[in-house]
Amino acid sequence: MIKKLTEGKPAKLILYFTLPLIGGNIFQQLYSFIDTLLVGRFLGVEALAAVGCTGCLMFLLVGYMIGLSSGLSIYTGQRFGARDYTGVHKSAAACLMLALVIGVIMAVLGVHFARDILVIMDTPPDILDGADSFISIILGGIPITAVFMLETNLLRALGDSRRPTIILAMALCINIIIEPIFLLVFDWGIPGAAYGVLVSQFLGAVIVFAYIWNKVPLLVIRRKDWDFDWTFVKNHLMIALPMAFQTSIIALGTVVVQIALNRLGPIPVAAYAAAQKIETIALMPMMSFGIAMAAYTAQNYGAGKFARIKKGVNQCIIMSGSFSLAVGIFNVIFGSSIMELFVGDSAPEVVELGQVYIVTTSACYFVLALLFIYRNTLQGLGQSFVPSFAGVMELVMRTVVALCFVDTLGFWGATIASPAAWFGSCIPLAIAYYYTLRRLKVNIREIKNN
Repeated sequence: MIKKLTEGKPAKLILYFTLPLIGGNIFQQLYSFIDTLLVGRFLGVEALAAVGCTGCLMFLLVGYMIGLSSGLSIYTGQRFGARDYTGVHKSAAACLMLALVIGVIMAVLGVHFARDILVIMDTPPDILDGADSFISIILGGIPITAVFMLETNLLRALGDSRRPTIILAMALCINIIIEPIFLLVFDWGIPGAAYGVLVSQFLGAVIVFAYIWNKVPLLVIRRKDWDFDWTFVKNHLMIALPMAFQTSIIALGTVVVQIALNRLGPIPVAAYAAAQKIETIALMPMMSFGIAMAAYTAQNYGAGKFARIKKGVNQCIIMSGSFSLAVGIFNVIFGSSIMELFVGDSAPEVVELGQVYIVTTSACYFVLALLFIYRNTLQGLGQSFVPSFAGVMELVMRTVVALCFVDTLGFWGATIASPAAWFGSCIPLAIAYYYTLRRLKVNIREIKNN
């Protein structure tokens, strides 16, 4: 259901918007989780390491497109908040065009250079072929991923977080059904896991298009909606490209850490991959609160309701911060048991190293919760420089840790890369948010005085 976020109690609106979003983001991440789980259980630790070591590269390129689609939809949300419904139609058309064009370019570049990048990353030779086959298929399907993510983000920009969750759940169910068939019946090995993801996302895109066509006329693209000027396109790109850049620059840091980690061998690589999958699921609620703030802020900024933005941020910090503490405790207690799902009881070294990662990062989840809120709020306001700078800070911190600590401290050195990056990124975001808040207060006083 389309919902205005400019009216009503901020905490209630944000929470109700976030709850379906949490489910949707968890379902989205379950694609990767299930891939890793099925590969680890059915194809072995070596195959798990092969798929796991591609995570940072997939984050770099696929994450770029996800960041792009999220940024494109923010402008749509601003038009909706301003009640510019013609602008919403045209924005949907511009978003689709940009997502497809950039998606095709990224797919071509990704497939062509995937193996070379894996070699540069010092991927162990015994898992190189498997890693290359998996990531090449995933990257070739970037346009499918881009369109699927874009259309769900457009629905969220209009205040509907429930339908995207249902559609993502349907796509995940398709993946759960077809991927074991590809792995066990067709015996396609590692490529079967990649094909399972792409087929399910393609069918998910078909479902979301059908829903929009029948239920959301505001997002239905008409022939006249393609008649937009390049200034209009530029307005989208000014928000979307920095968001895509932020995702990529953050991912570059994970690539550097992965390079250092690869030198430690397949066991640490497999442990790191499995632990990250667990953590990614745990972080989805915090990320969802952040995404909710982007939609909430965009609509209220478009409506000129600046005071509501501050109130919404403060209440969101309480909700997301409380959850971050709870999920951190949960991970510390049950992390080892969840790790065993990936490898059973045949690889205790993987479980032990994975638990080291989980305990280290769980202690810093509150900082990450603040990071998501500040960054997405600034993006909802249409700001790009500071969030991009914060992304650079994440890259710097991860790189410093990878270069200085992995060789000397081993696996534990790799585990502290993420917390260091979160602290390094959160500081400039917090400063920028409170500076912007004070500036908005000045603008409100000037408007009242005039």
